[in-house]
Amino acid sequence: MLDEKLLKNEERAVYSLRSLYSRFGYSCFKMSKFEEYELYVRNKDFLISDGIITFTDTNGKLMALKPDVTLSIIKNSADREGEVQKLYYDENVYRISGGSGSFKEITQTGLECFGDISMYDVCEVLTLAVKSLEMIDTDYIIDISHAGFVSALLDSLGLKDSARKKVSTAVRKKSRDEIDRLVAEGEITENAAEVAKKLIASYKDCETLNGAFSENGDPTVTAALKEFTDIYNALSSLGLAERLNIDFSIVNDTSYYSGVVFKGYIKGIPSEVLSGGRYDKLMRQMGRSSGAVGFAVYLDVLERHKLERCDYDYDVILINDGSADTSDVIKEVERLSKNGDSVAVFKKKPQNARSREMLRLIGGRLEKCYGNN
Repeated sequence: MLDEKLLKNEERAVYSLRSLYSRFGYSCFKMSKFEEYELYVRNKDFLISDGIITFTDTNGKLMALKPDVTLSIIKNSADREGEVQKLYYDENVYRISGGSGSFKEITQTGLECFGDISMYDVCEVLTLAVKSLEMIDTDYIIDISHAGFVSALLDSLGLKDSARKKVSTAVRKKSRDEIDRLVAEGEITENAAEVAKKLIASYKDCETLNGAFSENGDPTVTAALKEFTDIYNALSSLGLAERLNIDFSIVNDTSYYSGVVFKGYIKGIPSEVLSGGRYDKLMRQMGRSSGAVGFAVYLDVLERHKLERCDYDYDVILINDGSADTSDVIKEVERLSKNGDSVAVFKKKPQNARSREMLRLIGGRLEKCYGNN
């Protein structure tokens, strides 16, 4: 049986998440540590970080240590007509860390569901995202949006490309002042500004949300809003309403994402620890016909997360100054550890080491030491 006390925070999280995804029918997908650099150049806006570590292969091709897993999975898998493929991964990626600002080898886990996906599949992925956060910390929240709805709503305003980009940026920043400035400069109308401000408003439920956009008769907007509502209500039926925060300022790149998008947060960490969404458009750009939805968990942020720590480093520290026979020490360690306790043998009291109990073996006699903590 695995002793979880031996696992680091990241390792413990990966072990738990892999077990979770396997229980829901997801298979492990293994891949190479590197891909052709061109793959990332073509899809650079999809990447979290611009920095990529490259090298020249023996055949002269420019290669890259992979900064992303999703692109590799799409590239190295194939569509199966009428089927749904469910994959999870536990891989190292190489990119600039948000914590250090330098390149790091980062453990990343997550899952991808692609093929002839249904509403159930989308909701299952979101449910697993919730369960993933819950395994890391019970104090979490998921911001949920819909790229298709936001994109269709902005399209319905009939804005020029430059104005549309500025409105999208203002929505992402939740900046009403920036929206008002665009009106003052004549780049958008008052009506467009009102719609944009509705996107950055807060909505406690889908009834309020639907009421805010009920006057928009665009069929694409209506269909996207209905899909978002169905997803939200399905998750709410599982008792997750308090964990969901409707936030349309999450405007992921609409050239890749087509449906629901979401980010997961844990109390005490300013950046998201989980991010995902439906990315049918990315699949099309890479020559795939399948629908796709997935998410990644960024385990590097656990370094900055105060997970529960054990109160001691060892169950027992056994001090052996050399006066006891080696055979006696071995027998004593065997006896003390037979119930699964960790036992560390030292010649003298180690500095800064904490133990539940500290013992000293002098000759053949065992005695307690005090003041060890």
